[in-house]
Amino acid sequence: MAAIEYYDVILKPVITEKSMADMGDKKYTFYVHPDANKFMIKDAVEKMFEGTKVKSVNTMNLDGKTRRRGRTVGKTAKRKKAIVQLTEESKEIEIFSGL
Repeated sequence: MAAIEYYDVILKPVITEKSMADMGDKKYTFYVHPDANKFMIKDAVEKMFEGTKVKSVNTMNLDGKTRRRGRTVGKTAKRKKAIVQLTEESKEIEIFSGL
């Protein structure tokens, strides 16, 4: 297995009503690489977004959902989600500013 670099850790932000409401408390939600741990996620956020300081990281593994197409049954891909809490003196993440 190849080493995971910090720019490979964060895949994309999660845009839902709940995640948008949590942004007022400086909590941001991302889909992350399935093999990334909390230390890698913290390092990636602090390196990718200037001026941010991570207070805590919560992660969860999401199993794929069962889907049917006619008689064929399959599963969607597994995902890993991370909720990143920033410190009070930390800057906001600019990705979410236009939403």
